Amino acid sequence: MSESKLTKKDITMLGIRSSFLQASFNYERMQACGFTWAMLPVLKKIYGDDKEAISGAMTDNLEFINTHPNLVGFLMGLMISLEEGGASRDMIKGLKLALFGPIAGIGDAIFWFTILPIVAGISCSFASQGSIIGPIIFFLTYLTIWILRIVWTHLGYRLGTKSIDIITENSDVLANAATILGITVIGALIASYVSVNLLPVIKVDGGIEVAVQTEFFDRIFPNLLPMGITLLCFFLLKKKQVSPILLILGIIVISILCAWVGLM
Repeated sequence: MSESKLTKKDITMLGIRSSFLQASFNYERMQACGFTWAMLPVLKKIYGDDKEAISGAMTDNLEFINTHPNLVGFLMGLMISLEEGGASRDMIKGLKLALFGPIAGIGDAIFWFTILPIVAGISCSFASQGSIIGPIIFFLTYLTIWILRIVWTHLGYRLGTKSIDIITENSDVLANAATILGITVIGALIASYVSVNLLPVIKVDGGIEVAVQTEFFDRIFPNLLPMGITLLCFFLLKKKQVSPILLILGIIVISILCAWVGLM
């Protein structure tokens, strides 16, 4: 089994087939059927007519798995490198069980909680102004993420078991970088999406009228009120465990009252 039987085309096709990970999904084994279907052609090429070996590999692959769809190619590439290298079934099965959870966590943090919300916010900002750039950016981002499936699959296959050490060493760096990027962009979006306009005007010496919002708050600290309201909502959600629904209703009621009394 030490002789390489797989080509770059085989690994590329494995990355493409990983797109169908959740095409056959059930709550008993989650993504197992899609995982097995994607792996089957390369398993057949590795084991040839050895039906017992193929059966053992398929049995292991049909066990419960729930990992991140965008990074599953990395796990598939790693598993295939072990299959081709003649590793024991216990080792392959053990590594799969040990890795699919952490890969899911890393993928969720990078894609669902960072990249896509940020890109969606930027795209919506363009789209709300009537610019076609918004949907184009979102589409190109998804296309890039899909193409990277093939890259992750080749990477996992090339690195083999060494990839485990690389994931361990760099997971904190990746998570911190994604967090910093997310905080930076979300902070900028607060100024764009949270709007507070105070209407009162104060008369000072000489009868000069000073607008509270534009001449006072915005000159001292632009967007101070949006930031303050956002931080207050975060405090109520995080520290006081206030229900998001209750918080939304409270903002609506306060906004109506402020508009009624002429404050906003």
